[in-house]
Amino acid sequence: MRIIAGKYKGRRLESPADYAIRPTTDKVKEALFSILTEKIWGSRVLDLFSGTGSLGLEALSRGAAYCVFGDHSRESLRLIRENIAHCKAQEGARIASGDFRKTLMNLDGQFDIILLDPPYGRDFLLPAFELIGQQGLLADGGIIVAEHRKEEVLSETLCGFSKVKERKYGIIKLSIYQQDIVESSL
Repeated sequence: MRIIAGKYKGRRLESPADYAIRPTTDKVKEALFSILTEKIWGSRVLDLFSGTGSLGLEALSRGAAYCVFGDHSRESLRLIRENIAHCKAQEGARIASGDFRKTLMNLDGQFDIILLDPPYGRDFLLPAFELIGQQGLLADGGIIVAEHRKEEVLSETLCGFSKVKERKYGIIKLSIYQQDIVESSL
């Protein structure tokens, strides 16, 4: 596992010792950041269910201004800390430990990009979307990227967000959402 592009390009990241943590593959990460190219520079990113922190670190490497890494696993939190330190990315990084619901309810400000990569088969995506909407965490023009198994079908609309793009990569699917635009009657 490595950083693909940007100021930390080529840095190898610490990987999990077993399969309890599932990092995003380089192929999927490269495709994701190809999609995000126009939105990364200067953005505020939330990497929820961070695992190793590779997605958030890739965003920081490519010019994101700030990233919050959220996870509850002790092993994940250790890996995230080590990988942030290895990349010397402490200035733009913040780690939020604990359950994703607690994390979402205690965040300050809004995010331009929210990355959701929960453990498969745990039904965490819908509650995450609900809390993101309730807490107003997505900035105007921002996007939510949900990584999930290709068999899992996400609605075209979820909790006030509309699917704008969907891509399949082997057994993985990326579903990208934006906030619904409410038109004024004036």
